[in-house]
Amino acid sequence: MKATVAICTHNRAKDTKEAIESVLAQNFDPDELEIVVIDNRSTDDTARVVNGLKRQHGSRVSYVFETRLGLSAARNRAIREARGEYILFLDDDALASRDWVRHIVDVFESDEEIGCVGGKIDPIWEAGEPKWVPEENRGVFTILDYSDSVTEMPAPAIPYGANIAFRTSVFGTIRPFREDLGRVGGNLLSSEESELVARLRASYKVYYTPFAQVRHKIAKERTTRRWFLRRIFWQGVSDAVKRRDKSPVAAAKHSVRIAQALVLSLLSIFHFRAFMKQIVTICYRNGSLVGVLRYSGRS
Repeated sequence: MKATVAICTHNRAKDTKEAIESVLAQNFDPDELEIVVIDNRSTDDTARVVNGLKRQHGSRVSYVFETRLGLSAARNRAIREARGEYILFLDDDALASRDWVRHIVDVFESDEEIGCVGGKIDPIWEAGEPKWVPEENRGVFTILDYSDSVTEMPAPAIPYGANIAFRTSVFGTIRPFREDLGRVGGNLLSSEESELVARLRASYKVYYTPFAQVRHKIAKERTTRRWFLRRIFWQGVSDAVKRRDKSPVAAAKHSVRIAQALVLSLLSIFHFRAFMKQIVTICYRNGSLVGVLRYSGRS
């Protein structure tokens, strides 16, 4: 088996069906491609939908129910289930372009030292792109357009989880996703990909190809200021947990930065972009402080 496409899902039956169908339509030898759907304790009709596709397409589609709630737990289950030489992760709310698998595999097979490959991620805005989002923060919507050509990604650049693939054999020598990172239920904890890719870089190359494109749905509720700032807060939590940051010095540093940003936000209240930048800083540093306290057991 050449490639395993892993789709981890939680209560997104309709989106998952569309994601699977985009993989079934791939311009790739169907005998060399399997689709493994990890149902992460869904309570909707995900099982019925996926098993319906399984009956229609046979062994090309596999359904696995993972009882441990959490995206990292689901991804690690997919790694254990995968039979492919390469494992390609596709978000349950993303749609793969027809040549997606072929372009990912081509990059891997160009150099055996490549351990991770990511591709372009274009947004599908359900309610239009919000104009108030600072350009430097668009990445929180899982949008990636890194290069116009196939290229190595030097640190700290990384592919995003909606469109990321690994040489499956790397997990024989490195630990998979950290399960204290990544989304669990309704929280927005993240950074599991960046932590894994950082470890992988010690032995392997990380590449990007613009030709392996997926389109990622961005729901209307994710384009509100409330969701955006909540996502920034959880990024702060994630980064602190990723660093295992638990020192009193770190807590003091984040507290000082919050106070500074509060003062600057008051001074810039009539200048929206400058004001928004300080609000982003406050949310991120507040999340970082919570992450420090959480990791040290003081939260």
